Amino acid sequence: MGGTYQSDGPSPTEKDPLLSSIDVVSPPQKCYIPIRYVVTFMSFFGFFNVYAMRVNLSVGLVAMVNYTDTVNVTDACPERYNNTKDAEEGPYDWNSIIQGQILASFFYGYIFSQIPGGIIAGRYGAKWVLGLGILCTTVLTLLTPLAASISPFALMALRFLEGLGEGVTYPSAHALFAKWAPPLERSKLLAITYSGAFCGTAVFLPIAGLLCSADFLGGWPAVFYVSGSMGLIWFLFWSLLVSSSPASHPWVSDEELKYITTSLEDKQVVKDIPWRSILTSLPVWAIIITHFCANWAFYTLLTDLPTYLKNILKFDISQNGVLSSLPYVAQFIIAVLAGQIADLLRQRRILTTTATRKLFCFLGFSIQGFCLIGAGLAGCNVTAAVACLIGTTGACGLLLAAYSVNHLDIAPKYAGVLMGLSNAFGTIPGFLGPIVASYFTNQSQDKSSWMKIFAIAAGVDVVGIVVFQLFASGVQQDWAKDEDTKAINSSEEAEPDLLVRG
Repeated sequence: MGGTYQSDGPSPTEKDPLLSSIDVVSPPQKCYIPIRYVVTFMSFFGFFNVYAMRVNLSVGLVAMVNYTDTVNVTDACPERYNNTKDAEEGPYDWNSIIQGQILASFFYGYIFSQIPGGIIAGRYGAKWVLGLGILCTTVLTLLTPLAASISPFALMALRFLEGLGEGVTYPSAHALFAKWAPPLERSKLLAITYSGAFCGTAVFLPIAGLLCSADFLGGWPAVFYVSGSMGLIWFLFWSLLVSSSPASHPWVSDEELKYITTSLEDKQVVKDIPWRSILTSLPVWAIIITHFCANWAFYTLLTDLPTYLKNILKFDISQNGVLSSLPYVAQFIIAVLAGQIADLLRQRRILTTTATRKLFCFLGFSIQGFCLIGAGLAGCNVTAAVACLIGTTGACGLLLAAYSVNHLDIAPKYAGVLMGLSNAFGTIPGFLGPIVASYFTNQSQDKSSWMKIFAIAAGVDVVGIVVFQLFASGVQQDWAKDEDTKAINSSEEAEPDLLVRG
């Protein structure tokens, strides 16, 4: 294909880095906002709202539960409450096991809609799959206080349905950007999109803490009413501004449409999915296992960090929300920078795609593992503990330039399906993590129990490093290519000796 760019295609020789002989299509130079950036930022705010609604219960639960009646706290740090109002306990006598099941129930539903979401988005368009999935979560979020007042089991059922609706978001976003993201902008556009999750977490956690400690709309119920209302507003703008592909968008310019379509393969409609090739592909399993490992620490902190800050470090609810948000501020900043740097390394032919993905994976997991152990050893040294927790979650941002975008490298046509598959496995830590945490903390909340929780997460990080370094790849796989693409890209991408080859 003269004048087109084939994603991460091989070099003509084993010594040349990525893209050494490929004509790269230049983006149009215009003084207007490219529609792909509109789609990207609307997707960013979609994930912003998704995670605002996902974490609302993590903080809300701290205010909803009467810990005096349900939790035996020993070997904790000195009290930090400034007044009795901040220290008031909630109305529900739910022990650690019930709380763990409430937090985990979201992920029981989340796991089931991953693969169907990717398939449906790939075949019929991602706009409405993503939009309606978030709308479903929005409506159910508004009903959360009602469900909690009925029984914890009603709340579990509602959270299960929320997970079912939200499970389509990541695979449908991957399917969307398989149509909208030129190959050399993938890391950047996906990093911006998915950093909305971290930004939503960072912004809404302190807001949730303030709402819980205020009298507005009854205190903790306001957390769900505010985040649900934000989701409704987003859905309105999403319906008006986004389409599933550049060709179907009414406002895309001819220059941008040509730039995107000539940078991508012409045939992107998913019809027959090569399941056997997918399930026997080592690079696919490298993504799946790494996704699982990355989510273990992420979900453990996402769901249990407010509880740790309250029961062990003894921060009140308003301080809790602010401190819980700091790791996600770091993650947001690091994720955006990592996406930019990763694409720069590839565009300037400093590293191949494979080497770039492995480098960011190694850095992300290594920093995260050390910080997890540091958080456990810090004890009541609040500055050190909070710094390590910030480093732990911030390091997750590096992983966005590793496994998280790797589906688009190895199989752009099936990116939504692969994301659904890997995110299904990546969802397992979402319900196992809270259950493991509740197992260690049910009888007593103490520093040694949390040290075990952090050590397990660090061990899982080591597994992620080893698997991704050994088996990951940034080369488009043969089973994901059209026949004409196979003829052009018949050799393998050259790998520098910087990292272990996959």
